[in-house]
Amino acid sequence: MQRESPATQMSNQLTRRDFAIRTAGFGLAGFNLAAGLAPAAALAEAEQASRSETSPAGTDPYFIDPNFVDPYSLVDPELLPVLKQFPAFDLTAEMVSKFRQMPGAPPLPAPAPQPVERRIPGPPGAPEVHLWVVDPAPLEKGKPLLLHMHGGGFMMTDPNLMPRIQGIATDCHCVVVSVEYRLAPETRYPGSLEDNYAALKWAHAHAAELGVDRSRIAVGGESAGGGHAANLAIYARDRNKRDRNEEDGPICFQLLIYPELDDRTGSSEPVPPAVGHFMWNASANRLAWNSLLGVPAGSSKVPAAAVPARVASVAGLPPAWIGVGSIDLFVEEDMEYARRLVHAGVATELLVVRGAFHGFDLLVPDAEVSKQFSASWKSALRKAFATGKAV
Repeated sequence: MQRESPATQMSNQLTRRDFAIRTAGFGLAGFNLAAGLAPAAALAEAEQASRSETSPAGTDPYFIDPNFVDPYSLVDPELLPVLKQFPAFDLTAEMVSKFRQMPGAPPLPAPAPQPVERRIPGPPGAPEVHLWVVDPAPLEKGKPLLLHMHGGGFMMTDPNLMPRIQGIATDCHCVVVSVEYRLAPETRYPGSLEDNYAALKWAHAHAAELGVDRSRIAVGGESAGGGHAANLAIYARDRNKRDRNEEDGPICFQLLIYPELDDRTGSSEPVPPAVGHFMWNASANRLAWNSLLGVPAGSSKVPAAAVPARVASVAGLPPAWIGVGSIDLFVEEDMEYARRLVHAGVATELLVVRGAFHGFDLLVPDAEVSKQFSASWKSALRKAFATGKAV
C-alpha cells in the first residue's frame, strides 16, 4: 500500500480540523466572543448589512422550488464521504473573530525549503508589509517567482499557509513570496491592494538579491487570494500604463484558483440553486465583500476598481489560468471572467471540475479530481515560467 507523503498527511489533518472548528465549534448556540477583539464591531456591522439591503429579492423561506435538486447528489462521489462529516454553516462575525485566534500549521520540516520572514516598507503612511519567502534553491540565479496572496474571505488568514507555499516552491521550482496583507474590516479597500502592490514592487526591486528573473514574476492565490491577485494584475497594468515605468512591476502570469471576483454574487445577483451550498455560500460572500468594501456588496456604492468583475476592460492583462468547481459559489463569475479575458485577447485556460465545491482540493487532496486539479494549475504555472515573459 502506498504511503501518504508528510505534506498530504498534514493537509488532510489540518484541513479537517479547520473545517470542524469553523462549522461545529463556532456554530454552538450561546458562543461568546473573547473581550477586546478589535474587529468584532466592524464585522458585526458588515454581517448585519449582509442580511439586508442587497440580499436577493424573492427569497420566500416558505417557497418550495419544484425544480429542487438535493445538492449532495451533485457532489463527486469521491468527495462526498469527507464532505458529509461537516455540517452546513453560515459564517458570522463571531466565527471570523475566533478563527483569527487559531494557530497556523507549522512549516514542513527540512528538506522542504523553509519560510523566511521579511518586513518591507508599506504604502505611504501605512505599516510595514509582512512577507514570507520560500526559496527552493538559494544559490541559483534567474529563478521564477510567484507572488502569492492567501485566501480567507478577505477577513482571515490561511492556517495551512506554510505547508502550502512550501509545496508550491518545491513542485514548481520557484521562489514564493506570500503577502500578509492587512485584513478587512479593519482595513478597507484599497489597503490590502496597496500592500500587495508594495510587495510586487519589492520583488522587482530585489530580484537580483532573490536570484529571480524579473521578467518571470507571476501573481496568484486561492479564493479571496485569487481575487486579490486578479485585482493586483489590473492595478499593475493601469499603473504601468499611466507611469510608463516598468520598474513598477510587470507580471507574466495570473494563477487564479477558484478566485473571488464579484461582490454581486449572492447579493444583487441571485445564486443558481445548484451551486454554493458547501464551504462558502452567499451569506458568507456578502459578509466578506461588505467587510472589504465598507459599503453594501452588490450596491451602486461599490467602486468598480475594487472588484475585478466590475472593471471596464481586461485588455492587456497577463495570461491566466482559472480553475473552479462546477458547484462552487464562484463558478459563474469565474467562467464569465475567463470569457472576458478570452474576448480581450488574453491567453486564458479555464478548468471547471465536475462535482467539486469550494476548496474541495484542500479538504480531500487525495481524490482523483483534486489530484487532477492540482496537477493542472501546477503544470500551467511551470509552463508560464518556462515560456512566458512579463507584459
